[in-house]
Amino acid sequence: MSLGETTNHELAGALYRDHRDWLLGWLRRSLSCPHRAEDLSQDAFVRILGKADLHQVREPRALLTTIARGLLVDHFRRSALERAYLEELARVPEAVQPGLEEQALILESLREIDRLLGTLSSKARAAFLHNRVDGLGHAEIAERLGVSVPRVRQYLAQGLRQCYIALYGEPT
Repeated sequence: MSLGETTNHELAGALYRDHRDWLLGWLRRSLSCPHRAEDLSQDAFVRILGKADLHQVREPRALLTTIARGLLVDHFRRSALERAYLEELARVPEAVQPGLEEQALILESLREIDRLLGTLSSKARAAFLHNRVDGLGHAEIAERLGVSVPRVRQYLAQGLRQCYIALYGEPT
């Protein structure tokens, strides 16, 4: 079989065989948990499988590093989100705290909202967080971001739509 006939799946397998140990070592240096490094390594190769044309990859380690960095950012952001939730939960009297199952569902919803907000532009995400987390008004946000108040309203609508999708699914 020539290189032109080699499938993406076969190329992904070759990348895995040739670079898995290197990527795993790279991730272990960034994480304190070898199991998490293993998980993220596998996630990186799953993303490789989703690439349209692996024939175009000239620098496989650069591609893997880029993918792994994105996965690390996501991991650290999710961890920070979970820590913040658990810290807030610790401030609530134990008698009114949600049960473990409900806590898990809440965390999953927060992760999904975080993931969907991550699909917004940086200004839309910042506007939404300034409004919902920091309590800033439209004019204050517009001034901080250097945009108009109507643009801030658009950004907030985009953020609310992503939250709606996270909680209830795509509107019909």
